[in-house]
Amino acid sequence: MALSVENHDTPASPLTLVVMGVSGVGKTTVARLLADRLGLPYAEADDFHPPANIAKMSAGTPLDDADRAPWLRALGAWLGERAQAGTGGVVTCSALKRHYRDTLRAACPGAFFLHLSGRHELIGDRLAHRTDHFMPPSLLDSQYAALEPLGADERGAVLDVGPTPEELVEMAVALLRPVNGDLA
Repeated sequence: MALSVENHDTPASPLTLVVMGVSGVGKTTVARLLADRLGLPYAEADDFHPPANIAKMSAGTPLDDADRAPWLRALGAWLGERAQAGTGGVVTCSALKRHYRDTLRAACPGAFFLHLSGRHELIGDRLAHRTDHFMPPSLLDSQYAALEPLGADERGAVLDVGPTPEELVEMAVALLRPVNGDLA
């Protein structure tokens, strides 16, 4: 079953959604499709990284919490602005650790986290064949080591990335529909 039983509450309206997970799970693909399907603004977390972060990751060096802090605050501000404007929005963000998600929630308390999850071998294979991204496959182990699953008190759900991106979008829409009945 692709939808995990870890549905930890339902999203608030307007829908502010963080598509999260390790590099290579398909966050960007699924988030773009989901934003299009739901008619929501979309933002790619990588676009919020300062050049120093991108250079560090490109060199195969994991970011530390000090590197991530301003990046997470900027992402949270984007989500919070969308919530205040009443438009909602979808953003990608690894959001691997609870305190990273807490930073996002501080700016946007109603954020819902859609955790895309997959086996290490599958994601490693995807990264090995990806040519259009600065994140090297060598950092995957550090991402899995840092990953803290959603807590029972966090708004969110886990989807296994085995199905196609289109199928994942349909599952996500079905998951979100009970609360936001006006979802397309």
